[in-house]
Amino acid sequence: MSEERRSARSEGRGERLVSALDRRLPVSSAGKEFLRKAFPDHWSFLLGELALYSLLVLVLTGVWLTFFFHPDMAERPYTGSYLPLRGTMTSEAYASVLHISFDVRGGLLVRQVHHWAALVFVAAIGVHLLRIFFTGAFRRPREVNWTVGVTLFLFSLLEGFCGYSLPDDLLSGTGLRTSQGIVLSIPVVGTYLSFFLFGGQFPGHEIISRLYVVHILLVPGLLLALVGMHLTYVVVHKHTQWAKPGHTNRNVIGKPLVPQYSAKSAGLFFVLAGVLALMAALFQINPVWAFGPYRADHVSLDAQPDWYVGYLEGALRLMPAAETDIAGHTIVWDVLLPGVILPAVLFLILYGYPFFERWLTGPQPEQHLCDRPRNQPTRTALGAAAVSAYAVLLSAGGQDVVAYKFSLPVELLTRSFRTALFVVPFVTYHATKRACLGLQAADRRRLLDGETTAEVRRTAGGGYEEAHTLLSREEAYRILVRDTPRPRAEGTEAWRWFHRHRLRNALSRWYFAKSVEMPATAWEKHRVEVVRAAPGEVPEEGGE
Repeated sequence: MSEERRSARSEGRGERLVSALDRRLPVSSAGKEFLRKAFPDHWSFLLGELALYSLLVLVLTGVWLTFFFHPDMAERPYTGSYLPLRGTMTSEAYASVLHISFDVRGGLLVRQVHHWAALVFVAAIGVHLLRIFFTGAFRRPREVNWTVGVTLFLFSLLEGFCGYSLPDDLLSGTGLRTSQGIVLSIPVVGTYLSFFLFGGQFPGHEIISRLYVVHILLVPGLLLALVGMHLTYVVVHKHTQWAKPGHTNRNVIGKPLVPQYSAKSAGLFFVLAGVLALMAALFQINPVWAFGPYRADHVSLDAQPDWYVGYLEGALRLMPAAETDIAGHTIVWDVLLPGVILPAVLFLILYGYPFFERWLTGPQPEQHLCDRPRNQPTRTALGAAAVSAYAVLLSAGGQDVVAYKFSLPVELLTRSFRTALFVVPFVTYHATKRACLGLQAADRRRLLDGETTAEVRRTAGGGYEEAHTLLSREEAYRILVRDTPRPRAEGTEAWRWFHRHRLRNALSRWYFAKSVEMPATAWEKHRVEVVRAAPGEVPEEGGE
């Protein structure tokens, strides 16, 4: 049999095999549909990809580091190449980190890439959540995906804390000691939880090995599963997009996944990896040899945690001392409130916010167009106030360093930060809300008067005025197409003896009452309604 005939027969078998598989598992049609899926082309949508690719860098560098790290708390004299610590009793974990840093070729670079990638990973998830919050991308049908994203953020914090604690140096040990104090502050069960986690009295001999298992196995597995779930929901629910001509609540316009978007996304990965490598090569981070090994009777000067748990440090420092004895149990409020109650309330608010806003707006259709933050002044003001409160707590976490650098009394800084924690969010909320309403008013003037030009004209009265030109179609579209929920007033009809839902109606008025009406003709208002109509409400061609 000739070579050409054999090749033709093998190709025929391959085609039949693929056809048979496709009839049973329609991979071909599903794959073609997925590869042509449209992704909107806007820089703000790349924040989630930064988190994804940071996680990929973490996995690659973390696998490499596992070959050299020994999660053992058994102590022995250090005999490595770092001379200042030779002969010092160190744990196997700490000694292995020094071995990676000084004796393994490229070890310090990889370790610092890993640490910088961890900081970028948590930051990217946090900023991505803020983008989703301020643009309203958590609304129906994405409430579940929002909860998945918040859970990802929670596990990323846990993963970062576990990795931060593994070197068993004086700085990470101080953080572990702080976390043990927070666990002990939980009423009734705190001491039992501490013994269970640390395997006895602090620091014990089990905590590093347990954190290592959590860090390389348990939490990464959960993170990868949640990332897969998150991406699946993105595919199922479609991507959100900004309002532009042709963009409606029923379509997605953007670049197809293959080849345009995948090429840009791959480029983003290589740029991120290069920037992380450059940061690791130029900027030192976590020099464990400078801190020394952990000793329970020592504490590191200027001990500052990574930024993502710095707000807890600040809250602990600002909370006044307070204790209560109840039935033989001591409740340490100055640790329980900032260390346990504060983060619990924070994440409960994050999980529940989409449902709170839905409760205020009432039943709403699916929303696939992003809000401009100025068009939702109350939501934007609340988010800005929360960010300002976090900034105050983060700054308070370094009050000792600030006091030392600027020769200020620590007590004065503590009182100042306590005042700022209440004043700054209040001022930020009202200033942001006024700014949003001012920007809406500016949009209204632009719609009425148009854009100013570089020309100056003389009026009939002898004066001078700037010349104006009409707004572009794209800019007018972006201003007019917006979601403007009205305050709820259910249960307040005149014939009712008792008005129902007073609290919800009052909150809805506070949330949605203040807004600037945009000038629009009846035809323009109808077109906006058509554009914002949910899938299935109007024919697809009606919104084009």
